Amino acid sequence: MTRFALTLEFDGTPFFGLQRQKDGPSVQQSVEEAAFRILGEDVRLHSAGRTDTGVHALAMRSHMDIAKDIAPFRLMEALNAHLRPDPIAVTHCEIVPEDWHARFACTGRSYVYRIANRRAPLTLEKDRLWQVGTPLDHEAMHRAAQALVGLHDFTTFRSVHCQSDSPVKTLDRLDVEREGEEVRIHAAARSFLHHQVRSMVGCLALVGMGRWREEQVAEALEAKDRQALGLNAPPHGLYFVEATYPDDA
Repeated sequence: MTRFALTLEFDGTPFFGLQRQKDGPSVQQSVEEAAFRILGEDVRLHSAGRTDTGVHALAMRSHMDIAKDIAPFRLMEALNAHLRPDPIAVTHCEIVPEDWHARFACTGRSYVYRIANRRAPLTLEKDRLWQVGTPLDHEAMHRAAQALVGLHDFTTFRSVHCQSDSPVKTLDRLDVEREGEEVRIHAAARSFLHHQVRSMVGCLALVGMGRWREEQVAEALEAKDRQALGLNAPPHGLYFVEATYPDDA
């Protein structure tokens, strides 16, 4: 068996998340079915992260083990051909050591959340950003976000359906910036809880709207109670950006 590492880009709008689901289409299902049509063998896709319904990816790292002799470039081209018309693209493919694992070898994951801060409806980027019509104070959002950076119990920002053994995580980065009408929240950590990024973004948006004081983000964190969450941002503004590994330059 040869282990192939893939980099996937996808629009999460039509999918019920990355992982296979019983009740709807998934990115994993589409890639595995495309691989079967090419190779004639059942393969399983393992990925660095999991994404919810409607969440997108710019560079999701995944791997699959394949028995057939095939060059990485040919595999990438064939997968892209068979994935059409699903909005999934394999942007890179390479052979990796058999002990390399897209999920368990990953030492860092980063996301960006995009907010369209305008009143006019979105046309070109509908379902790609969360539209907030109320003017956002991105500087206040950034200041409030710094209370979440570091090692904390993120119970308040954790979905009740989260399967992680512990709510304690180390958040390496949470930065808020604005470019024109777009506000972006950048988050980085070794791993995240289910809904953690969206929950943090929702509370920061309340700060930006002036509905929460900056200090309320830290107070919500200290509460360690999901009931203290102000708002869970919708999924379609969230993008998986990058997975990092020990051997990365």
